[in-house]
Amino acid sequence: MNGKEEDLMGKEKKDIESKSLTQIAWHRLKKNKLSLFGLFIICLAILVAVLGPMARPDGTPMANDQILEITTKKPGFTVDLLRIKKNQEKKHVGVWEYINEGVENDFITIPIYDYSFEGFNLIVEKYTGNKVNNGQIKKYNIADIAYSLDHNEVTESDGYLDFHTIDGGKQHISIEELIAIVKKNNIVTRKYYLGTDKYGRDLLSRLMAGTWISLFVGFISVFISLAIGITLGSLAGYYRGWLDDIVMWFINVVWSIPTLLLVIAITMALGKGTWQVFIAVGLTMWVEVARVVRGQMLSLREKEFVEAGRALGFSNARIIFKHILPNVLGPVIVISAINFAAAILIEAGLSFLGIGAQPPQATWGKIIAEHKGYIITGKAYLAVLPGFAIILMVLAFVLVGNGIRDSLDSKAVDDMPSV
Repeated sequence: MNGKEEDLMGKEKKDIESKSLTQIAWHRLKKNKLSLFGLFIICLAILVAVLGPMARPDGTPMANDQILEITTKKPGFTVDLLRIKKNQEKKHVGVWEYINEGVENDFITIPIYDYSFEGFNLIVEKYTGNKVNNGQIKKYNIADIAYSLDHNEVTESDGYLDFHTIDGGKQHISIEELIAIVKKNNIVTRKYYLGTDKYGRDLLSRLMAGTWISLFVGFISVFISLAIGITLGSLAGYYRGWLDDIVMWFINVVWSIPTLLLVIAITMALGKGTWQVFIAVGLTMWVEVARVVRGQMLSLREKEFVEAGRALGFSNARIIFKHILPNVLGPVIVISAINFAAAILIEAGLSFLGIGAQPPQATWGKIIAEHKGYIITGKAYLAVLPGFAIILMVLAFVLVGNGIRDSLDSKAVDDMPSV
């Protein structure tokens, strides 16, 4: 190696050494391809959860648009749908309400096999799903299909229809215009990329709607576990003595109870529901955080910088929260990532047992429970797909947690950049 190469290597090594701990950790994390893959999956799931109904094919609340004529159709299934306007005022919702909940359809959806126009009427054959369809023949007034009528009184004169809409408007429109409107807006072809479930709902939309439950239960439960675990662990590790004995006794009691049984007991006490699950899971996951924080606190409280803080007259609260806890955050972040994955599994288990979020709320565990009987049939994907979603999400957080653990390891040695 010549002098020029040695100078370049020395310069790059100096650049690496001059970086902050956060920059060094991120530099290491970027080298871990599996962790980056997990981070990509998490970011994608967050995007789907935040966009909510805007990203789903079925934008109704909880993706609960049921069309019983098309139950358990296979992935890629395509059908024509007739959308008949409901004779009611359209509900206007704000952007936040739409993103958070979605909006109910202002039309009735009917799957159709064939259709034709006869004057001011639309004649349809309803879809049955059989090889020989042989569906019911129905007749609909095309004005009633395209508009929300104030009354069902429609008068015809010289090729035009006259009627009043529910918003107070009066329409005088020709048959050609009405047929064009119906063809454009009210007869649509819908493709179900992952098929439909046993209630005729879009399975892809249901899986996407279940994403926010899994992520939200992780965020809330991890937040609760951090608040309780860091507080108790810090107090026990810093003050020691009788306070440490009480906290450790409490930790051991909670630790001895199986997590799922404890969550079920708390859920039964609080009642069934989404928020109850969030709280119950959070109240059972603080033990790991408290043990880690306590152990780190016992070690760091004897360090020179803590003794210097006491000598300068700093309060115990300042020493704990401003000087010791920042040095504990590395292991806590790793524990939080693992707890996030565990929270997703626990929520899925509770929903599978029927004591988690209640129908029609879409959750991955509930979707598996509804379709577990199809595993031994040719439609096992109805239960396998939500199971795969759970596996992928848990794996993503485990990979990210392992990557953060390795990147924060002070004993790790960075590979020098190639020259």
